[in-house]
Amino acid sequence: MSTPLPSFSPTPAYGGDATGLICGYLFAQDGAGARALNTDGAEAWLAAAPAQGEFAWLHFNLSHAPAQRWLERHAGLPDSFYEALRDGLHSTRVERADDALVAVINDVHFDFSFEPSDISTLWIAVGPRLVVTARAKPLRSIDALRTAVRAGDAPKSSTELLEHLMRAQADVLVHIVRSVTTRIDAVEDDLLAGRIDQQRTRLGELRRVLVRLQRLLAPEPAALFRLLQKPPAWMAEADAQGLRDASEEFSVVLRDMGGLQERIKLLQEEIAANVQEDNNRSLFVLTVVTVLALPINILAGLFGMNVGGIPLAESRHGFWIVVAIVASFTAAAAWLAFRKKP
Repeated sequence: MSTPLPSFSPTPAYGGDATGLICGYLFAQDGAGARALNTDGAEAWLAAAPAQGEFAWLHFNLSHAPAQRWLERHAGLPDSFYEALRDGLHSTRVERADDALVAVINDVHFDFSFEPSDISTLWIAVGPRLVVTARAKPLRSIDALRTAVRAGDAPKSSTELLEHLMRAQADVLVHIVRSVTTRIDAVEDDLLAGRIDQQRTRLGELRRVLVRLQRLLAPEPAALFRLLQKPPAWMAEADAQGLRDASEEFSVVLRDMGGLQERIKLLQEEIAANVQEDNNRSLFVLTVVTVLALPINILAGLFGMNVGGIPLAESRHGFWIVVAIVASFTAAAAWLAFRKKP
């Protein structure tokens, strides 16, 4: 028995048709190209016996409520796919469900702006003749795959389509890594030039984005490697090897992200050291000013007491004598202070 999908709040843009279908494509085994499918065409193809080697890809927008009813009625997906949608857990995983693969992966939004919240989830079901992807918000990697298919990229199997998606996701991450590297280079140049204002904030934002991306995406290659130890019977060895290669490329990008995090951490430590040095310098200046003002404050307090016997009260040169005493003590305090200047 199928499990109801969760409800998602609608988004005003980048939606789908009345059933939530964003795009659908029918592929032939010879890789001759892809034929676009609308909802009626997808229903007819799913109801009929497919030709040898044919498979379809259907991509849905879960913000449309009818999408859940259509999937339950026509797609014939395993119950674990609907359970993954219902449980609300966004941790990356790839699992076998009967004779299909069910994956939950994370991707950056189409309008990614380097905010930690610009990451959302993509649900995938892969079988020998049908691939279903569903998301609640526009995602960049799946859109890149859609653009490639429209441009003539025609995978020969459903597994190869999943491989192309992983490579598209790796390409998106490479672009993010390059953008972050450019921003870190600019921060480093400002740091070397002595301009450290607002740099800690910028580095903190970049580091939070990278940490969130790596935390959500790092389990993906490991989960796929574990699955490929015992792939489904319908998955060809060449397709399984292609997924392994894509996972390795993905792992390389994740390691690059880890290296960027270490670089940001070092820059943050250096900026913190510079700020600490500036604070120490300011504290030293404040201490020196306090020490220099100490003699005159002490003497002013003593001579300001309204009691008898104040020295030099009757002397014609009393004022200048007191000034000389204060100046002498101030000079001695200044010598002691600057003698140990760091």
